[in-house]
Amino acid sequence: MGLSSQTIKELRDKSGAGMLDCKKALEESEGNVEKAIEWLRKKGINTANKKATRDASDGLITAKIKDGSAVLLEVNAETDFVAKNEVFTDFCENLSITCLTNDVQDVSSISNLNFSGTEQKVGDVLTDLIAKLGENIVIKRFIKLSNKTEKYQKYLHNSINQDSGKIGVLLSYKCDENDEKVSELSKNLCMHIAAMKPESIDIDDLDKNLVEKEEKIQRELILNSGKPSSIIDKILEGKMKKFYSEVTLLNQSYILDQDKSVRIVLEEYSKYEFKLKSFELISL
Repeated sequence: MGLSSQTIKELRDKSGAGMLDCKKALEESEGNVEKAIEWLRKKGINTANKKATRDASDGLITAKIKDGSAVLLEVNAETDFVAKNEVFTDFCENLSITCLTNDVQDVSSISNLNFSGTEQKVGDVLTDLIAKLGENIVIKRFIKLSNKTEKYQKYLHNSINQDSGKIGVLLSYKCDENDEKVSELSKNLCMHIAAMKPESIDIDDLDKNLVEKEEKIQRELILNSGKPSSIIDKILEGKMKKFYSEVTLLNQSYILDQDKSVRIVLEEYSKYEFKLKSFELISL
């Protein structure tokens, strides 16, 4: 059948597929553009399945905050070239909005949501994106915080726009006043977390298995050094204090003032009743 160049162009604009694929789709669909899009999607599903085994270790971290909720999302691609592609960044942006505005509990349930601003399912949009960009793309993980009584701050390191980068941090906190000084403090704390990568806010929040493992390692090192048994516990106490100062946020040296711990810095904001509630960090 004869196909007009305008019809082929329309299908290419809508689908992002190549000219030969568009011609074939239109021929198989008797010139119907919508049916041709469906035909291309089915073809894309096969393409996506073939690419699904390929390693996707690059990508973007996207963070969004709106109306008492916050989302941190990791979407992986195979190369930095695709990760910086506008089509990919738009997908990450709209996917974060989708997660932010829906009651979603885990990554596996995201695929069945309607993609932001459309009636398409996320899984279908992802399949089309894989076919269009020619790389395996994986929705790796997401974290959602939602509490109307808490305030949120975000930070993206190595950012390519205001919402996406290679390291993402979400900070949850409470305070009586949220003026410019508190806002600046929360941003600086996010940057500190991105740089120092603490395991928890304070010692009591640390994974007990991590603490036990570190104590065991340090005790063995002290014993092997030949120190008298009478002082081993005292030395171990000092070693663990140093460990806590490295892995807990409140006990770390503040990156903007190495002479102070984060705990001391927060005490200086006591008049605002500033209190850290939680933080989340995702790094590629």
